[in-house]
Amino acid sequence: MALYTRSGRPRPHGSGFELAVWYLMRLSGLALFVLALGHFSIMHFIFDPATQSAQWIIDDRWGSVLWRTVDWLLLTMVVLHAFLGVRTVLQDYIHGGARTALTLLLYLAGIALALMGTMAVMTLPFPVE
Repeated sequence: MALYTRSGRPRPHGSGFELAVWYLMRLSGLALFVLALGHFSIMHFIFDPATQSAQWIIDDRWGSVLWRTVDWLLLTMVVLHAFLGVRTVLQDYIHGGARTALTLLLYLAGIALALMGTMAVMTLPFPVE
């Protein structure tokens, strides 16, 4: 039985793109932890979930630039972390031209989802008071 002194994916040696992705995966995970915990606490402990409707989100929650920004950051971190995770799986298990093609498709899908989410959060008109 071998004893392992390290767990998880090893940090890439040297510098460059792979090291940046390695750090970005960990930073996005940390940001997700903080943002998701804050989101859950605010939505379930501060505000009454029974009164939360789509109209409430539009009028009260997204009526503020601060809340839109927080929700956008949460959305962006979810998309980034998820796609970096799928990228890691592709890099580990797919080789050759298929890896390049799937990675390119993954980047395009991630950018498209991030743009659609940004449009949904940021282009909704502010309520008139």
